[in-house]
Amino acid sequence: MDIQIEIRAHGAADVLTVTAQDVKNPGPGEIRLRQHAIGVNFVDIYHRTGAYPVPGLPVVPGVEGAGIVEAVGEGVTNVAPGDRVAYAGLPLGGYASTRLLPAWRAIKLPETVSYELAAGSMLRGLTVAMLTSRVFPLGAGHTVLIHAGAGGLGQYLTRWAKRLGAVVIATVSSEEKAQVARDAGADHVIVGRDTDYVAEVLALTGGRGADFIVDGIGGEGLTKNFQAIRPFGLVASVGQAAGPIPPIPVSALSARAAALARPSVIAFISDPDAYAKAAGSVFEMMAQGVTTTIGGTYALGDARRAHEDMEAGRTTGSLLLIP
Repeated sequence: MDIQIEIRAHGAADVLTVTAQDVKNPGPGEIRLRQHAIGVNFVDIYHRTGAYPVPGLPVVPGVEGAGIVEAVGEGVTNVAPGDRVAYAGLPLGGYASTRLLPAWRAIKLPETVSYELAAGSMLRGLTVAMLTSRVFPLGAGHTVLIHAGAGGLGQYLTRWAKRLGAVVIATVSSEEKAQVARDAGADHVIVGRDTDYVAEVLALTGGRGADFIVDGIGGEGLTKNFQAIRPFGLVASVGQAAGPIPPIPVSALSARAAALARPSVIAFISDPDAYAKAAGSVFEMMAQGVTTTIGGTYALGDARRAHEDMEAGRTTGSLLLIP
């Protein structure tokens, strides 16, 4: 039976509800995708809790997946029934056996890329492409500090940054996760939530600080990054796993003459040209072995457990739902 997961009210993971799904025909410019794997991301949790807006309730969350095109609507020429494709971005609707999707969102998969790897890599890969090109052109000679280095985004960004020639410092919460970060290629790993990472980063960089900091943790600790950045460096806030982003006075940036960015990959890939170009970069990096790590798979009907595990920090790498 085809199913979907609905958010019927904002709240904890138990608001996710399994319902039967009616298969719909695509309209003009749309495709119907039979999904083989669906990515789970923190943005899904933010939609569930109400931290990020949704079009209305009930709503099917999910912004990433991969599968086979079952049907195409009028005017669709870029893909055909039977094509293997992946996607990331709006509209919501990913937590479902099948879904309708704007045709321009569908990116054909190379035969060498599995549905699972594509579904776990697309959104994070597009995020990494955005961070290392649009937000901060990262390259040889740069040092990047990556918080939550054992997470799906952290591992992916580490591998990509190393391919570009950068030095990577990662922070993680445990020795177990430290090994995950090292396996991803991190040059230096700082372990422990209460560790003085500012002192360690300054020591590792000869007092200069990191050129670029990527913080997916957020919360009240975000401003601490400005003590670890080099003068005229850049801090990118890309998530809020530890809580909402607090108001940050401009004066907090002045000591290091630093810059703060709050880039949105969803906004970045709302432009079809930027989306297609960045997706091309993701597949080019995949061909070089730069991918995410699949840290866990769950049945689609177990989406609640996937959210609970991710929120509790019990996971590493990317998580998938399998219809």
